[in-house]
Amino acid sequence: MRRLLPLSLLIALSCLVLGLALGSASLSPGTVAQALFGSADPITATIVVHLRLPRVLAAFGCGALLALAGTLFQALLRNPLADPYILGISGGAAVGALSAILVGVAAALVNLAALGGALGAMALVFLLSRGSAAWDMHRLLLTGVVLSAGFGALISLLLSLAPLMEARGMLFWLMGDLSQAQTPWAVWLAVPLLLGVALYAAPSLDVLTLGEAKAQSLGVAVRPLQGLLYFAASAATAVAVMEGGAIGFVGLIVPHALRLAGVNRHRHLLLLAALGGGSLLVLADALARSVAAPQQLPVGVLTALLGVPALLLLLRRQ
Repeated sequence: MRRLLPLSLLIALSCLVLGLALGSASLSPGTVAQALFGSADPITATIVVHLRLPRVLAAFGCGALLALAGTLFQALLRNPLADPYILGISGGAAVGALSAILVGVAAALVNLAALGGALGAMALVFLLSRGSAAWDMHRLLLTGVVLSAGFGALISLLLSLAPLMEARGMLFWLMGDLSQAQTPWAVWLAVPLLLGVALYAAPSLDVLTLGEAKAQSLGVAVRPLQGLLYFAASAATAVAVMEGGAIGFVGLIVPHALRLAGVNRHRHLLLLAALGGGSLLVLADALARSVAAPQQLPVGVLTALLGVPALLLLLRRQ
């Protein structure tokens, strides 16, 4: 950990600088520094400070939240293949956002509609999973999978009803799109808050990996802990989806890769996952803006193209 944390911080800083430098007009790191400290020409300063900086900050915050949510869901469900979208939260957000796009509302209201849909899905999954009996993980997972299928059907219906121009925007949102992310304050408020909650619960998470019965025998209040994990992970997913759309693979690849690299204690895993997720999404977004410039690619496509070979390489080495 003593080596991994400084290395992760260095990688995160490098990715942030790279995100500010790459785009339709590529800039050198020195020019980026001049723009940030007010000594560049007005055009360069506008490109870096007003156009790229908010998007890069939003990308890092969304990536950190998705990786954090993936880590918490994997601990909650005790499944290393769980991701932030496994319980239908992204489906609810997509239904809300696509409905708003279909009726032609402003971009800010689309974000609010996505947040409302995600929170509604979160509450619905929680309430339906309780039923008349006690709340348990199997019912939670099954409820989330069933609602995900229902949200998928509603998404297909909305896409089939949408005119051609709106359908393109809907598809970009579904694949992840940070082009409208100009106000990253929401994700940057959520990151330290939810990361602090997760780190507070980290010692109990280490015990929970031994099983519910073992954790209870060691004094862990399992049901309150599971509820805390569910709501913290769901909130992280909701805020990330509100800001950047349904960006896939980040919440799966980052915590899973860290575990394959030998990071198992949640105190370390959560912090490194947040840094790794933010770095991965900033890098993917920089490539999405520059690979086919001036055309921008959906960032979710790049996260998959970067993450799949990396995970396969780690699995092969293991």
